[in-house]
Amino acid sequence: MIEKNNSKFTPTTAQAFLLVGAIVSAISFSMIKLETVPHIPLIVGILILISFGWVNKVSFKDLQDGMTSGASSGLGAIFLFFFIGMLISAFLLSGTIPTIMHVGLLMADWPFYFSVVFLVTALIGMSIGSSLTTAATLGVAFIGISTSLDLSLPITAGAIVSGAFFGDKMSPLSDTTNLSSTVVEVDLFEHIKNMAWTTVPAFLLSIIGFAILSPGLDSSLSIEAIVSLRSNLMGTGLVHWYSLLPLVVLLVLSVKKVPALPALAITLVVSIGLSYFHTITSLEDVSSILFGGYESSTGIEEIDSLLTRGGINSMMFTVSLVILALSLGGLLFKLGIIQTILGTMQRGLKKSSTALTSAALSAIGINAMVGEQYLSILLTGESFKRPIDELNLKRKNLSRVLEDAGTVINPLVPWGVCGVFLTSVLGVQTLDYLPFAFFCIVSPLLTIIYSFTGWTISYNEK
Repeated sequence: MIEKNNSKFTPTTAQAFLLVGAIVSAISFSMIKLETVPHIPLIVGILILISFGWVNKVSFKDLQDGMTSGASSGLGAIFLFFFIGMLISAFLLSGTIPTIMHVGLLMADWPFYFSVVFLVTALIGMSIGSSLTTAATLGVAFIGISTSLDLSLPITAGAIVSGAFFGDKMSPLSDTTNLSSTVVEVDLFEHIKNMAWTTVPAFLLSIIGFAILSPGLDSSLSIEAIVSLRSNLMGTGLVHWYSLLPLVVLLVLSVKKVPALPALAITLVVSIGLSYFHTITSLEDVSSILFGGYESSTGIEEIDSLLTRGGINSMMFTVSLVILALSLGGLLFKLGIIQTILGTMQRGLKKSSTALTSAALSAIGINAMVGEQYLSILLTGESFKRPIDELNLKRKNLSRVLEDAGTVINPLVPWGVCGVFLTSVLGVQTLDYLPFAFFCIVSPLLTIIYSFTGWTISYNEK
């Protein structure tokens, strides 16, 4: 974890806001206008902060420690990314993803297809408590279905991200849900119950939005395409009822609250074991597939493009970007920039509407600056607990804000940990699916409106 109080310099408020504005503007301009990958603008941002530190006589060792501290805070996520990369390969080898796709195609000609994608990913996400695992398994399958039917991939990805993060936000198994309630010392189920005020309207608005965008799939051409794809998937020899067992194992382990890393490892072993029921693969080949990804060779172009993916190597773009983004965040803390901005915001908190709105904007801002949802929850929670208590507000108001403006914002940040990962596994750029991630957009808007108006805001008894 980045040491948030271990700064080596205290910039002025003007310096802090100017530096953050310059870095975020440079990254946004590079990605939106120039359409570059975010790595280079992040490196430029790091060099700007190093130069600022040198000018203000901060030693390079301290700056390097800041970068190292920032990068090391993401090691847990990086290990998960490696296992998820292998799990995608194993799910293809065992037939789990092809079988999910085959079952999903039964729903593809239902009315309101994008609403179905949102609902299914929301249910699975809430069941296993992991947005990234949901997106990397079920999400990949839905992307494959939409690709084969020539449906909009950005809208599909928006529905997947919305559903996965609804599940992540509302599941008692989710680490962010537990973290948000723990950091402000609120009962977990009281926290989840209070989130319903913003989550239920956001959920319903998302369903309506995806229903409006859903295509009509009643044409003979569409039905023909679905039947053809299902037939071709069956022809791979990967579609079997037992191929869904790894998903059941993952669900059971999540319900039993087994930590993510061992749960993924156990599911990985089960998936590989099941693959021997329909494919004889040498250990050398399994090792190669886990690293380089599964490669489909049916000779049917649409099937091969759908089923060739996964592996540790596919996560390297994600890992490098996460390391750079968190290194930038480490420098922002080492130079006291984040602390100065948060301190400035706290000084003007005299009303409940101002305090909660500022907390929401802080969580959003930290996501944009640092690209890490856990830090946005921890820092905002720690910084705003005292002002919330002084205003006699119940802390469950703050824990709800942490989720509404912290958890669901990270997948919308192109250089954020979740944004980078989702782009990697779904194959859709963050900025492309962002306008369609309705749940992730509506949730923070509702929490700001509620905070500003005072609706559903509760107070302690005097």
